[in-house]
Amino acid sequence: MPELPEVETTRRGIAPYLEGQRVTRVIVRERRLRWPIPEDLDIRLSGQRIEAVERRAKYLLIRAESGSLISHLGMSGSLRLVECGLPAAKHEHVDIELESGLALRYTDPRRFGALLWSQAPLEHVLLSKLGPEPLTDLFDGERLFQLSRGRAMAIKPFIMDNAVVVGVGNIYASEALFAAGIDPRREAGTVSRARYVKLAAEIKRILAHAIERGGTTLRDFVGGDGQPGYFQQELFVYGRGGEFCKLCGSTLREVKLGQRASVYCPRCQR
Repeated sequence: MPELPEVETTRRGIAPYLEGQRVTRVIVRERRLRWPIPEDLDIRLSGQRIEAVERRAKYLLIRAESGSLISHLGMSGSLRLVECGLPAAKHEHVDIELESGLALRYTDPRRFGALLWSQAPLEHVLLSKLGPEPLTDLFDGERLFQLSRGRAMAIKPFIMDNAVVVGVGNIYASEALFAAGIDPRREAGTVSRARYVKLAAEIKRILAHAIERGGTTLRDFVGGDGQPGYFQQELFVYGRGGEFCKLCGSTLREVKLGQRASVYCPRCQR
């Protein structure tokens, strides 16, 4: 599933080609996504000028003059720019055609994503109760410490809770906990303030670096294959269960936490 850095990379890739452009037509080939695409989306969006392309958590907000298109990429979705009129392949469900001659094409093989319309997107039920963005001053170690008091749940699902902080998905939660030296199984309420300060700093550092690296291949958004050049991180633990720790040489262990695989180093993380 695309995580926050990948979604931000998508935003940065498409924004220069959308902002200031007027929508000429919306072609919907398949409405049955996670939630049905509104029947009147073409009427609402056609003729509108796109004012901004923004991100909230893993949602992209394409803000037009009279409302915003809320997009989520789900498990397998993608947005890329193609020439208007380019024949659509299987799973290419929506084209938003622009006066420039380009179209923003939404592809989703599993159809678990979303394209919704809202006049007040930040008040939409999907966004209204989200926690702070991790790269802002609203998120820090003190917030984690205060919200964790009395919590018996493991720290990894705790920091993946979107009400605590948005966008810390499985990959980046695993890597941040490793960098902070914290065992992902540890009860959230037993972690000290000092360790939460360290963890928050590592979450910010790792996400910022992932976004920066993802931004180096933005040209691919208008390439023939449409691949957005997702950030390929030098992973220390994620997906490496049974392999050797790059720092100490110990064998990395894999456990299930919140129905997700979690890999950690028994020596480096406690």
